[in-house]
Amino acid sequence: MKTYRIATIPGDGIGKEVVPAGREVLEALAAGGERFGFEFEDFGWGGDYFRAHGEMMPADGLDALRGKDAILFGSAGDPHIPDHVTLWGLRLKICQGFDQYANVRPTRILPGIDGPLKRCGPGDLDWVIVRENSEGEYAGVGGRVHQGHAIEAATDVSMMTRAGVERIMRFAFSLARSRPRRQLTVITKSNAQRHAMVMWDEIAVQVAREFPDVRWDKELVDAATARMVNRPASLDTIVATNLHADILSDLAAALAGSLGIAPTGNIDPQRRFPSMFEPIHGSAFDIMGQGLANPVGTFWSVVMMLEHLGEPEAAARLMRAIEQVTADASLHTRDLGGSATTADVTRAVCALLAPLPERQAA
Repeated sequence: MKTYRIATIPGDGIGKEVVPAGREVLEALAAGGERFGFEFEDFGWGGDYFRAHGEMMPADGLDALRGKDAILFGSAGDPHIPDHVTLWGLRLKICQGFDQYANVRPTRILPGIDGPLKRCGPGDLDWVIVRENSEGEYAGVGGRVHQGHAIEAATDVSMMTRAGVERIMRFAFSLARSRPRRQLTVITKSNAQRHAMVMWDEIAVQVAREFPDVRWDKELVDAATARMVNRPASLDTIVATNLHADILSDLAAALAGSLGIAPTGNIDPQRRFPSMFEPIHGSAFDIMGQGLANPVGTFWSVVMMLEHLGEPEAAARLMRAIEQVTADASLHTRDLGGSATTADVTRAVCALLAPLPERQAA
């Protein structure tokens, strides 16, 4: 029997609740008749680690993760630590350290969830947003000088390379080709950002020639927000820069019903390093420890992890269980207008993953 080595990093806030729930679901899946198992190692990095050690994770932390098959991550963010410290010290340190350059965020309205777009029919909102995850606006290039003086200045430089743009474009076109509609929308802002974004557009045109079977168009990022609301069925696969996709994917999750249900995969397509999977919601300290967190985003992230590990049948079985649970309004958490707890949703999904005789007995 194959055993997958999974690193779990709960991080901060409700990450400490949803990541254990994700592990519980993985264990239930393995116990339900699959020909594989999991070996977990938990890493207590995050805000608490920072308070004890002065850093979000150890300097050699990547070495501890390097041999894993995948990473399940919770959230990074602590109200008592500056956001740039928590983000760059943990999540981005892993993403950039392992060159997880493709951030993939599927979005669709799950059964039983009432999205805010009342004119949106079944299947009209079924997107995958591909976020460039290694450079762009989050390259970390810039600095501050003359701090505290009237002449203080600060810069953040969006750094794009031809290699970085080409590889994310090829990834996005390939992903679009694998989906039924074979359609890609390239998000840009080249009307105002006349250097890097113009190069982004030019490379999109060049890479598109390699994928003649993929229909594609270009949309300014501000216009894209309106299109997502007014014409959701006109979109399918979307590719955008690090910052643009970060913003658009939160809008997408809200349009699908809640940030609590949305998953993410930080992917190294070349599989040189472990990829990392996480829900897109934040640490949500305001509900931490109350059992109110929606674990569906984590469970859907686990589906993406299983697909990445080459277990499509197990991934499909888990996705069916998730959809059965979301279809039951009594199992909706507070973000979806219900009163179910994290534990209620987790138990329900695990019960559906149990072997058939156990389910019948229950």
